[in-house]
Amino acid sequence: MNTTMTDRMTAWALAREDITTANRRDPACPGPLVVALSYQGVHAMWYHRVANRWWRNGHRSWARLLSQLARRRTGIEIHPGAQIGRRVFIDHGMGLVIGETAVVGNDVLLFHGVTLGGTTMSHGKRHPTVGDRVVVGAGAKILGPVYIGCDARIGANAVVVKDVPNGATAVGIPAVIREHPNYMEAHTAASSVDDGDAHVRIEENEQREPAMYYI
Repeated sequence: MNTTMTDRMTAWALAREDITTANRRDPACPGPLVVALSYQGVHAMWYHRVANRWWRNGHRSWARLLSQLARRRTGIEIHPGAQIGRRVFIDHGMGLVIGETAVVGNDVLLFHGVTLGGTTMSHGKRHPTVGDRVVVGAGAKILGPVYIGCDARIGANAVVVKDVPNGATAVGIPAVIREHPNYMEAHTAASSVDDGDAHVRIEENEQREPAMYYI
């Protein structure tokens, strides 16, 4: 990411991009206007951009207060120090928590109940780094300064405490990492089959397992 990339765009351009991303990635989306008015995941991102800017400019108390206001209004808690890239979509989002030193790349999909948390109270890097185009399933917990590689898939309710390689799938408690998933597993995660994700296209007549099985 990240902050330097978003700083080059106007707030309006970023907001439009967020709305377009939600409209593209949510098959239940009724339209851009509803996204702008009612999608709490999108609102949480808007709050966070303001809070993060205040945080980086030294207004940390105000940034923290704004993040807590966002938590009350959206049910999503993002520490103002977290670095989040572009086109990140939080689907549903209730109960999602992102810690202070977490880094989230571009085009990431996060479902409700996800935690990007720490395992220590010490200062320094203590939260995960999530690469680009990662999908994190509902209720998954990614803990500690681990790295989640680009295009990885984290299954629902998985507990991840070690690095996940690029393109791998992690499922279970503790998460078991499949470093070389077969074609069916690698390309059936939710919204990895749409036109914009991971540059992967699946032919219409190809047989595949249900998308949510791995999420």
